[in-house]
Amino acid sequence: MHPDVIKLIMNKFFFLLFLFFVSVKFSSAEEMIVDTLKMSGDSLSLTATAKHRANKAAMYSAIIPGTGQIYNKSYWKVPVIYAGFGVLAYFIKFNNDNYKTFKTAYSYRIDGDSTTDDGYPNYTNDDLLVRRDYYRRNRDLCYVFVGVVYVLNIIDAYVDAHLKDFDVSDDLSLHTSPYLNLNAGGSPVAGISLCLKLK
Repeated sequence: MHPDVIKLIMNKFFFLLFLFFVSVKFSSAEEMIVDTLKMSGDSLSLTATAKHRANKAAMYSAIIPGTGQIYNKSYWKVPVIYAGFGVLAYFIKFNNDNYKTFKTAYSYRIDGDSTTDDGYPNYTNDDLLVRRDYYRRNRDLCYVFVGVVYVLNIIDAYVDAHLKDFDVSDDLSLHTSPYLNLNAGGSPVAGISLCLKLK
């Protein structure tokens, strides 16, 4: 058989296959549109409720950390939040005490009075300054982490409230349909389209 005849038959075959796929695609798209229109009223009211609940949870956590988690009934997160604040408070106090100790020792060292003792005879002036700056930097970093834990507490309450309505049921389905790609290097390529529908 002549190559031009084979090419003509193949083109007609792919064109008919394409028409079949398009008709199947349009029928499945029509079903999806009808389903979407039926569910749109319910989903809009659920979305507004979820957003209102999420805003409330975030506001509660902003006022008193952990109350948004209690509002979401995620009670186990409250001790985690307060443990984070407690650990950071301990390190703030520890670093602040050491910062004050080395700051006082350095001021005694440079005051010019021979009767004052800084308590660190083996340290040079630079050693005292390095330690003072080290503990001050760690203390300030702990303050930053307190702010991070506070903001994460609000974000967690907000996101958790949004996810309360997230459907994790077993009613998930995978649909297959024929697919024809016309932009694959000039010649049509047939395939299968997979669509995962989350209800």
